[in-house]
Amino acid sequence: MAGQKTPARGPRRCGDRAGTGFILFIAAALYLAFLSTGCAKKEDTVKAEKVSNVKVWPVEKKTVRPSIDTIGSLMPNEEVIISSEVDGILKDIRVDEGTPVEKGTVLARVDDTDYRLAVDTAEAVLRQAEANFMNLTAEKKRKEALFKEELVTSQQFDDVSTRLTVAARELDRAKFALSLSKDRLGKSTISSPIKGIVKERKVTAGDFIRAGMPILTIVQIDPLKLSFTITEKDVGALKVGQDVVFMVDPYPGREFNGSLSIIYPSLDERTRSLKAEALVGNPSLELKPGFFARVKVYTSKPKEAIVIPATSVLYEGTTVRVFLGDGKTARERPIKIGEKYGDMIEVTEGLFGGESLIVVGQNNLTDGVRINVVK
Repeated sequence: MAGQKTPARGPRRCGDRAGTGFILFIAAALYLAFLSTGCAKKEDTVKAEKVSNVKVWPVEKKTVRPSIDTIGSLMPNEEVIISSEVDGILKDIRVDEGTPVEKGTVLARVDDTDYRLAVDTAEAVLRQAEANFMNLTAEKKRKEALFKEELVTSQQFDDVSTRLTVAARELDRAKFALSLSKDRLGKSTISSPIKGIVKERKVTAGDFIRAGMPILTIVQIDPLKLSFTITEKDVGALKVGQDVVFMVDPYPGREFNGSLSIIYPSLDERTRSLKAEALVGNPSLELKPGFFARVKVYTSKPKEAIVIPATSVLYEGTTVRVFLGDGKTARERPIKIGEKYGDMIEVTEGLFGGESLIVVGQNNLTDGVRINVVK
């Protein structure tokens, strides 16, 4: 329209250019900051690459012997309760608790006065019976000769024969009575039936004791019995005669030997275990009944095998694996295991000897991770 002025456009273009430049500047700065941050993160990742400290163990073959480990206790080989076989006053007792005795050692005596008198009486009766028997024997011979000559009647001959038969029976009874009296006299002396040690004394001199009354207990501790149990799964490996070794707390570090002597015929239904016994020599008597024992039963002969610390083995489901130190890298290796020998375990497949087995620090490793071997 006439009279109107057109607005000036120059200054506005200049303002637009300035705003666009500012925006471009900001974008460039943000881009550079992003690049810088990304590089820094990459550098930090490189710097933070994990290196695990581990300890290694050389894998090698060793001589091992399959065995079964269990626990048990020592028991006397025999325990005998000594009692008197006759009544009477205990005249003396010659042993006390802890006294070692041999087979036949005199332990105690019962007053034998009455028993000696019984023997004397029985001997007198026997002498009379013998004299009567001899007289009748001689008389029968005379009557027999006279009977043949018909100088005595058959009744007289039969009478002497009958009296001789009775005399023979009386002689036998007298002999038996004397034998019984002597036996009772002998039983007034009480002797040990075994070699052992007196465990308990229940009477003292002057006590009146009756036949069958316990007076002493004697135990045989050389040899000893080692009693232990075996779990059901190991029963098939047991055989009489196998070597047994054990340790007891009073003698730390020492091993004692025995031989498997008894395998019981049936399992305990509650524990599903089988009882067994080994015979153990104890000439020095240092082992005592009642000692607790850690037992090892060797089930076969020694053999060569690769064994590794059981703590180095990792289990994941049905997979069994270990880690080996390959230079500065950990390498995972699947294995198969066999018998366990204390804190060691046999490897039947997967290891050949000469490898460096990671035994400390393996729980957090993955295949290919960097390691630092610490000695």
